[in-house]
Amino acid sequence: MIARRRRIAAQWTTLVPLLAVLLLVLTWGRDLPVAVVALVTLVLAGAVLAAVHHAEVVAHRVGEPFGSLVLAIAVTIIEVALIVTLMVDGGDKSATLARDTVFAAVMITCNGIVGLCLLVASLRHGTAVFNPEGTGAALATVATLATLSLVLPTFTTSKPGPEFSTVQLTFAALSSLILYGLFVATQTVRHRDYFLPLTRHGEVITAEEHAEAPTALTARTSLALLGLALVGVVGLAKGVSPTIESGVEAAGLPHAVVGVIIALLVLLPETIAALRSARRDRVQTSLNLALGSAMASIGLTIPAVALASLWLSGPLVLGLGSTHMVLLALTVVVASLTVVPGRATPLQGGVHLVLFAAYLELAINP
Repeated sequence: MIARRRRIAAQWTTLVPLLAVLLLVLTWGRDLPVAVVALVTLVLAGAVLAAVHHAEVVAHRVGEPFGSLVLAIAVTIIEVALIVTLMVDGGDKSATLARDTVFAAVMITCNGIVGLCLLVASLRHGTAVFNPEGTGAALATVATLATLSLVLPTFTTSKPGPEFSTVQLTFAALSSLILYGLFVATQTVRHRDYFLPLTRHGEVITAEEHAEAPTALTARTSLALLGLALVGVVGLAKGVSPTIESGVEAAGLPHAVVGVIIALLVLLPETIAALRSARRDRVQTSLNLALGSAMASIGLTIPAVALASLWLSGPLVLGLGSTHMVLLALTVVVASLTVVPGRATPLQGGVHLVLFAAYLELAINP
């Protein structure tokens, strides 16, 4: 019976990414009727689940923290490509697209995903246990990247408005790449043990012993199917975005809500993977996914839009408004207090979720 279930899982997780890419090719750039939107949404949900499955296969083969790094980078690269594409096609309306998307990713990952994982792990296992050295380093990098890229443009004076000058934008892009590269080197080479999950007694778990690792061929196949699934997720999310946008406008909500919804769809694979790790008492893996995604979103998006600005005629607004800066500052302070002890209770998870709810509420009612 178990072998049969595994065969069925292998079949649908192989077929759905291929179907998602095929549907993406057939629907790209077209106005979709309601029935097709419903079909796209169904395939999109299947592609999300398939992406999580293949990410877990790859993670099991390569081990932590490489597994969470693969999913974070894969999702972010495709997300960055989507942002640049929308900026090229959007004209002046896309001036704040990069800022809104990156900030949404930071709030979703640092408050939404972190809060859910801490809450689930602490309710299920008593307390959520993680490594404060690795998590603190990741949080410090996210805070620095977010401040340099999203806060400073509001206060610089070389160019009017919350924009960087060319020199400032170049510095921000290079700084983002350097910091992200340093973090990846620290996470995967020099201090890899800081980012491995811990037991209840604080001992590092260097290998998972409950299941046999997949073969190299299986892992390579899953890596390819993971890429197809993520292309399908992001592409189909863009395809249904006009329907989402018209629904948001019909409800009388601000246009920024569209970006929040798209960001939630794009980050759904990482959210599910992080929650599964939290349920297995691998909170460090969950935090690697959440903070790594926030870091990759800033560290790859800012250099990409800096390059794109060379041929974009419209402005590139990166500076946050005062309300969002307050939320960002509060997030950094609360996250720091959460990380320092290396353990978290349902209270810490609830605090992060309240901050995320505040972000969503202010997106709806600015």
